[in-house]
Amino acid sequence: MKMTPTLQVNIPCKMFYESYLDRFIQHGLNPEIGFDADALDRYTPAELGAMARRLHQNALHVTLHGPFMDLSPGSPDPEIRAVTRHRFEQLMEIVPVFKPKTVVCHTGYDHRRYWHIRDTWLENSLRFWTWAGDKIQNAGSVLVLENVYEQTPQELGELLKPLQSRAVGFCLDTGHQSVFGSAPMETWVETLAPFLVQLHLHDNTGSRDDHLALGTGNIDFKKLFHHLNALDRSPHTITLEPHRAEALWPSIKYLEALCPW
Repeated sequence: MKMTPTLQVNIPCKMFYESYLDRFIQHGLNPEIGFDADALDRYTPAELGAMARRLHQNALHVTLHGPFMDLSPGSPDPEIRAVTRHRFEQLMEIVPVFKPKTVVCHTGYDHRRYWHIRDTWLENSLRFWTWAGDKIQNAGSVLVLENVYEQTPQELGELLKPLQSRAVGFCLDTGHQSVFGSAPMETWVETLAPFLVQLHLHDNTGSRDDHLALGTGNIDFKKLFHHLNALDRSPHTITLEPHRAEALWPSIKYLEALCPW
């Protein structure tokens, strides 16, 4: 029996806290709250606790997006790994507060920088994500790793396979696959379907990571959902990632007409 995934809307924490919390509650929108370095340093436990209580009181599902800018869990430099670990230790303090369904994170892999030290990068990354996955799982949530600059699903699969025993899953980001991936979407789906937990949906024309409204770029979402349905692999969570407010409702309408679940 297929489960119906929850629909989340991605939004940076600062924007959510200062301007959009009431609107999400008013419209019954489930947030995926993004935490960058500024948000991790800026907001007190009391402020975050009050935000989380309002969301829970209004029966909204929450997912979180971890920090990623300039962070590298697989870096060969121990000082870079230490900064990355510090930011994620801050994030781990937030997870029990929000009780998210998932915590979405970037692997930090870029073949242009790490291809020649792939084994070192993988060893460091496995150590880091094993720690993070266990902490998140113990808090009642699920860690999911998202494709960004990975060219092929095999680059991510080498990381996901050893982590499967820690219940770490995969988040397929359609926009990133379109711009940065060299393998077609169906190859990504077929290869990483056993790990699939979440989708990040946004559109583009294949040249830039524009985060356009669904149906306004070149991504074939109908083909994606057909392929997932044929594999009997429905995600637990779907997140819309519009970067402009006016792209949200057209994306929701487009998805409602398309989604088979």
